[in-house]
Amino acid sequence: MDDTIRLARAYLSRVAEPPAPALTTLIELVGPIRAAAMVRHGDVNTAVAAETDARRDHHHAATDLSYASKVGARLVCPEDAEWPADHLAALTLAQAEGLAWAAPPIALWVRGDRPLAESLGAAAGIVGARAATAYGDHVASDFAYSLAKAGTTVVSGAAFGIDAAAHRGALAGEGLTVAVLPCGIDVTYPAAHDSLLRHIAAKGLLVTEYPPGTHPAKFRFLVRNRLAAAFSAATVVVEAGVRGGSRHTAAVARVLDRPVLAVPGPVTSATSRGCHDLLREHRADLVTSADEILQVLKDQPRPAGQIAGRAGGDAVCVFLALTPHREMSAAELATACDLPQPRVRAALADLELTRSVTRGDTGWRRV
Repeated sequence: MDDTIRLARAYLSRVAEPPAPALTTLIELVGPIRAAAMVRHGDVNTAVAAETDARRDHHHAATDLSYASKVGARLVCPEDAEWPADHLAALTLAQAEGLAWAAPPIALWVRGDRPLAESLGAAAGIVGARAATAYGDHVASDFAYSLAKAGTTVVSGAAFGIDAAAHRGALAGEGLTVAVLPCGIDVTYPAAHDSLLRHIAAKGLLVTEYPPGTHPAKFRFLVRNRLAAAFSAATVVVEAGVRGGSRHTAAVARVLDRPVLAVPGPVTSATSRGCHDLLREHRADLVTSADEILQVLKDQPRPAGQIAGRAGGDAVCVFLALTPHREMSAAELATACDLPQPRVRAALADLELTRSVTRGDTGWRRV
């Protein structure tokens, strides 16, 4: 990929606090290089200015990339082959439906040698209370161990409690685990997890949308949760109170049409009240073993297929394959969507009727 694109996205990832729906839309319309130039010069509309004006003079892209490299990290962009487009398509669609909080990331800072998209596959997210009980720690670790042995990637947030137990279980099972961070890729958080984070980076991946040096903040935990939910083909809540980040991740997963699974606990345990609420209110399915989780994952279509089934099949696949700034022929779209050309042309006709796409000299583009 052209280095100027990576530099542009590195700059844009620093000037806007995620999620940045207006800036994301601008990048889709004009591409990252032009978007970066427009932001630098303040030549943007009110919505983009509100997201970028405070930091548009922070020209640290080259420094950020260099520093990331020194700690064994890299910037993964949508233009890269390892970009997890299928997983993040759910966020794109949710934003298109008016959910500003679901705006996909501008780029992702990744530490670890494995390709990101390939590593995620049909991953299982395991989340839960920081103040976990011995029961919760055991269940999370045991489930993650068995999932890892079965070849399933385990996604979590590297926090105390259930998150840490899930990562450790996956590592013990000699499988892949991905930690989604609420801070810069070079920031050790929690500090007590320095050894765990190094182990995850060596055997799996650390991922964040925050540039180097960014410290965690309460709101960044909630923003991070949308990525954890999008990366996971199903989210398992092991323990949760009546409030908390794991309940939020479960809610996001439901919005993205991902299955939510909850582990029952003792009726006397406050840390299982959140799981019991999810089950009683039919916002999660009960799960008691790793085999049950694996069966749910087996029954799930690939993430892109999930989105297509939600909102119109072929038309959604074609819509998500298109961008506003590059025209694609029906043949290119057929390859991208793995569909016969007649079905692609029918989908384009449907999209044109709703003014979602327009035809140019060399093909079609998203409006």
